[in-house]
Amino acid sequence: MNTQQSPPKNPVGAGRWNERWRVAAVCLVLAAITFAVFGQTLRYEFINFDDNDYVYENPVVARGLTLKGIVWAFTHVYSSNWHPLTWLSHMLDCQLYGLNPAGHHLTNVLLHAMAVILLFLVLRRMTGFMWRSALVAAVFAIHPLRVESVAWVAERKDVLSGVFFMLTIGAYAQYVRWSQSRDRYGLVMLLFAIGLMSKPMLVTLPFVLLLLDYWPLQRVESLGKLVLEKLPLFGLAAVSCAATFFAQARAIRSFDEVSLPLRMGNALISYATYLGQMFWPSGLALLYPFPANGGTPWGKILAPVLLLFVTAGVFILRKTRPYLLVGWLWYLVMLLPVIGVIQVGAQAHADRYTYLPHIGIYVALTWLAAEWCAKWQTGRVALGGLMTAVLAVLMVCAWKQTAYWQDSKTLWTRTLACTTDNFIVHYNVANALRREGKLDEAISHYQTAVQIKPDFVKARNNLGRTLLLKGRVDEAIAQFQDALQIRRDLPDIHINLGEALFQTGRVDEAIVQYQFALHLNSDSKNARCNLGLALIRKGSVHEAISQFQRVLQIEPSNPNALDSLAWLLATWPEASLRDGYMAVKLARRANALTGGKDPAILHTLAAAFAETGQFSDAVETAQRALQLAGAQPNTDLARQLQSELKLYQAGSPYHQLAQTH
Repeated sequence: MNTQQSPPKNPVGAGRWNERWRVAAVCLVLAAITFAVFGQTLRYEFINFDDNDYVYENPVVARGLTLKGIVWAFTHVYSSNWHPLTWLSHMLDCQLYGLNPAGHHLTNVLLHAMAVILLFLVLRRMTGFMWRSALVAAVFAIHPLRVESVAWVAERKDVLSGVFFMLTIGAYAQYVRWSQSRDRYGLVMLLFAIGLMSKPMLVTLPFVLLLLDYWPLQRVESLGKLVLEKLPLFGLAAVSCAATFFAQARAIRSFDEVSLPLRMGNALISYATYLGQMFWPSGLALLYPFPANGGTPWGKILAPVLLLFVTAGVFILRKTRPYLLVGWLWYLVMLLPVIGVIQVGAQAHADRYTYLPHIGIYVALTWLAAEWCAKWQTGRVALGGLMTAVLAVLMVCAWKQTAYWQDSKTLWTRTLACTTDNFIVHYNVANALRREGKLDEAISHYQTAVQIKPDFVKARNNLGRTLLLKGRVDEAIAQFQDALQIRRDLPDIHINLGEALFQTGRVDEAIVQYQFALHLNSDSKNARCNLGLALIRKGSVHEAISQFQRVLQIEPSNPNALDSLAWLLATWPEASLRDGYMAVKLARRANALTGGKDPAILHTLAAAFAETGQFSDAVETAQRALQLAGAQPNTDLARQLQSELKLYQAGSPYHQLAQTH
């Protein structure tokens, strides 16, 4: 089969040493350009989209690499995923860096650099062409579409699986070229299994190996024999598919939500979109909303025409330029698991999905350009100049795109500018604004999200919580009630509705909501704490104490339960229920857990000190609480502290009526 111009032969002796130095130099340059683009992420924060579930709000991961954590990683489905190796890598980061985002970003950059260098080495080993392989790896390293996979801590699974994808192909090339032994095949299977435990998108890798058999490995065995050889790999892929379907069962959208024709239309448009983004990476965003009608009519017509045209072309040229067929099918096949026929989430497509599929296109275009330029005497110089310019432009674009990931607000604001009717983006912008204390702006974005998608329960829930913070209780209740009507099986909505009802004095109704939340989730700590406070208001103190104690059985270090129980034991008017020394013990634990910076907990600790007769400690603690309350500002708490401080200075404890602080 006439496949391509033969690779240059390397001379022995000194020439071989020169070749090794060139390879080492290329690896250094690839690492350098990778860090030049993505090194800036070491100054960036976590974002409020998946990073919380994967790292900083995940208690198992945040504890670092522990035996319990390792068991959890392999035995639990979390955030609709089963990828134990990815969880272990996040745990290791927490072990090494704690919750400092710089370390987590550094790991992503290092893994991406490893994947880039391995791609270069594997391509060079399989094809014999160093500079072509280097160019493919360089484009892979710094294309703006890589930003999402590298700059997003939660996308660790992309860069981690990328490393094992390259290692698997490298091990397979060694197996084919040197000794087709069971040991070498076993190494291929092991690396593939580890890759699948990083991200199940690698299920298509056995098909990629079949393509590589055709070119550049040029294996002459029959197709049936080659497929039979890979049956163990297909078996691993099938197991991974089953595990993924099980893990994502709740996240997979039904055909009632998104019909099959809409999915197919969007899938074809996405294939074309990813190609367009490769050549013109402008307007990239974190989330592209799924179009209500599956895309524009012209898109539905032109996309399949383009795909059929390219497919026919590469098939016609398969004998003279087999790399075109291999690169194109690499692209089509690797995107299949995420192209949207099985729709997970609300996105139409995602930049991160191109991380490995685009390599096939890079290979095809690089080899085609090199062969064209080889026909002219000055072709190599022209190609070198063109590629240098392309890489320079890509670096600038990727560096700029990476800058949008510095924090949640910047990222979501950019996404809003690049998309329309994006209810998820409005929701996340609102979340970022709420954390900054910009409640009016947050409410506006929540309302926009609800207008775009009226059944968006999370937006209604957070809108209600923000309205509560503004004191607009009746409006908050209306939002929570609308969210019950939509989803009655979410405990948080019932808890929030109960809190809103409690603030209006409708204690009995609040208790009903808390009890229903516990019916849905008996281990809900927030529901039990709030139920305890409501029971105190009703005078059912013993029941309230049992609720707080149950929370502490579930989570011994729960500050809210510790604080509420301590306050009750320190200030309840019935002397038989008070226990000042236990109140001090509980309040001290709560204070230590919050770093001594929560004025409400210091308020409780001061009351506990006074109950035990430690009035100097009570005065000092109340003064610290007053200072923090004034800085927040929390005027209601500050007034209460000023009143109680006079009692402590006079040598008297504070005992309340049957109500909470």
